[in-house]
Amino acid sequence: MIEWFRASRHLLEEDLINSPKRQFFSPAYYSQYKVTIPRIREFVTGRLIDLGCGDTPYRDSVNDKISEYHTLDLFPRRADVTYTADIQDMSIIETASYDSAICLEVLEHVPDPFKAISEIHRILKPGGFLIISVPHLSRLHEEPYDYYRFTRHGLKYILERAGFSVLHLEHRGGLFSFIGHQISTLTLSAVWRVPILRRIFWLINSYLVTRLCYAIDQILNPSGLFALGYTAVVRRNSYPDETAQKEEDC
Repeated sequence: MIEWFRASRHLLEEDLINSPKRQFFSPAYYSQYKVTIPRIREFVTGRLIDLGCGDTPYRDSVNDKISEYHTLDLFPRRADVTYTADIQDMSIIETASYDSAICLEVLEHVPDPFKAISEIHRILKPGGFLIISVPHLSRLHEEPYDYYRFTRHGLKYILERAGFSVLHLEHRGGLFSFIGHQISTLTLSAVWRVPILRRIFWLINSYLVTRLCYAIDQILNPSGLFALGYTAVVRRNSYPDETAQKEEDC
């Protein structure tokens, strides 16, 4: 039964990869499209690298904003992934190679997030932008490669320690979005292989779970006390040791 459910969930994800309906799968997905995607479209430019790209579900959202789209993943799900590498050690990529980078829901799966962020800083050009999202409320997933959850303060500290300037740091969703995501995942995965039920449950879920849970969080959780996750936009400055040297020279 568990294997059947997992296979159904995998089929659901495959069917939604390039679909405009993907954002309505759950409140968690919806929050990415409402908060993170607008920030990506606002800041990405030039040569972009998608770090921990997965199935590249956001590629169509940025194609008109960039000149090149490259990808990196440790366990590629697509044959056309540019780099197969660990985000903690991207030595195959030259320093200052990219104008912008996105790293969405990846950092929780990295044993050493400090090293990963430092590597992202290294491969970005001076003035380059990183748009990153991390979870705060989340069930265990992709075990055993699930290591951390982040507060806004922890994320800010990691980014600034690596030499980034934080331009925006905002919460996404909340407790109702977290619960709604579990409901969406369970119900839609259970019926996805039955076409008639799939259409009925999709319609019900998109309004009474996805949109409703997200709207409740917007009303009851404006401060982000119970944040589902966080999205940050940061800009690459000089390396930490370069900054220290400049301070010494002054």
